[in-house]
Amino acid sequence: MKWRQSLNQLERAFVEEAALDRDRRELLRRTAERRTAKRRSERAIKQGKSHFIVLSVTLLATAVIVSVVMFRALYLILE
Repeated sequence: MKWRQSLNQLERAFVEEAALDRDRRELLRRTAERRTAKRRSERAIKQGKSHFIVLSVTLLATAVIVSVVMFRALYLILE
């Protein structure tokens, strides 16, 4: 009888430990998903900023080049 009780206790302890282990794994998975989503979001923001800077510089360079060419053409036409 005592042997059966200890076996039942071992089974109960095993079931409890397995449940705790499942909960721990689920918590770790959710934490990893949150970290991944945060890194992905930060990377997208960083890329967005760099794309905006490149676009701004390109537009500014285009405006400068067009202005220089336009004034040179105007100078040649009026000369």
